[in-house]
Amino acid sequence: MPRMIEIILNDRLGHKVRLKCNDDDTIADVKKLCAAQIGTRPEKLRIQQSYQVFKDHITLGDYEIRDGMGLELYYN
Repeated sequence: MPRMIEIILNDRLGHKVRLKCNDDDTIADVKKLCAAQIGTRPEKLRIQQSYQVFKDHITLGDYEIRDGMGLELYYN
């Protein structure tokens, strides 16, 4: 059963985006939510943690992203 989680995306330019999503949402879904909040296109976003770039078709649960985690947001 999907759980509602909140993740924080930090672009290291001073912007932090808080998103509420399900743990069975894909990275592409998260990019769409983030793009709607910051006013850009989802194709221009890259989400990663440390040096691991997340792929669009894999879910948050598969990456073991939990409630309250912070991820890095980059603009391509």
